[in-house]
Amino acid sequence: MKKFLVGGALAAVSAAVWAQYPSKPITIVVPFTAGGPTDKVGRDLAEALRKPLGATVIIENVGGAGGTLGAAKVAKAAPDGYTLLLHHIGMATSPSLYRSLPYKTLDDFEYLGLVNEVPMTLIGRPTLPANTYPELVKWLEANKGKVNLANAGLGAASHLCGLLFQSTVKIDMTTVPYKGTAPAMNDLLGGQVDIMCDQTTNTSGQIEAGKVKAFAVTTTQRLKPAALAKLPTLDESGLKGFNVTIWHGLYAPKGTPAATLEKINTALRAALKDADFIKREEALGAVIVTDNRVGGAEHKKFVEAEIEKWSPVIKAAGQYAD
Repeated sequence: MKKFLVGGALAAVSAAVWAQYPSKPITIVVPFTAGGPTDKVGRDLAEALRKPLGATVIIENVGGAGGTLGAAKVAKAAPDGYTLLLHHIGMATSPSLYRSLPYKTLDDFEYLGLVNEVPMTLIGRPTLPANTYPELVKWLEANKGKVNLANAGLGAASHLCGLLFQSTVKIDMTTVPYKGTAPAMNDLLGGQVDIMCDQTTNTSGQIEAGKVKAFAVTTTQRLKPAALAKLPTLDESGLKGFNVTIWHGLYAPKGTPAATLEKINTALRAALKDADFIKREEALGAVIVTDNRVGGAEHKKFVEAEIEKWSPVIKAAGQYAD
């Protein structure tokens, strides 16, 4: 009888603790340095989550190793709902890019929901002879083996988009990796490299200012922002089915209680309807996710499909990290 009472008391205390969640600040780990596009999304999301969660939400930047250091930290964190992870497409590409990961992508996290999708743009140096996508293709074919394709480093959005573009058009290019988007963009503006495929969060300003040649967007539908609305899609330009977006999702350590996950997901759904959050994301060219991938189960299915999509592309390129 005493054992039953003790067990019942512990269960009651446990239930009370989870019912009080959150009772202290929540940390969202962004696995990249401050100031980048994922950090921007994270800070916008943190602001939008504060009201529906009723708690302070803090961003912690844990950069390094293509986002895997920050992801590993969350995988090993206490499963209490106070340490979360905001990660981009690297969640699905790291299993193929890295020979060894300190976590299991599909096993060591609770999937909370997708946040947004950021389109990509194919751009070129301002002195490039081509002005349209058909002209670009002709120029690429005439300069096989001489074209320099810039990216922000192994596993970066620009690296992944560049890999898929090369494999789709079947034109060999020289990949030039940089330590971040800023130096890659600087060399593109200066004419040291020829083309780059990067997120609208990084390219919209340069396109609007006319500082780069803009050829196409990577979504299957044209984009709404004024600076990008006139750009054709690669799909309509002849690369049927070409569709690359840099999505962001929210995760918790494996074993986080279901009741806590439900509270976070409810808050996430409210945040994605927040007018200020929507305005900030749309200004970046991002599209807020509103379909069933906002739920944990569909979010995980989506990541599984992305792993299957990118694995053969990355393996064919033979570009790995230790």
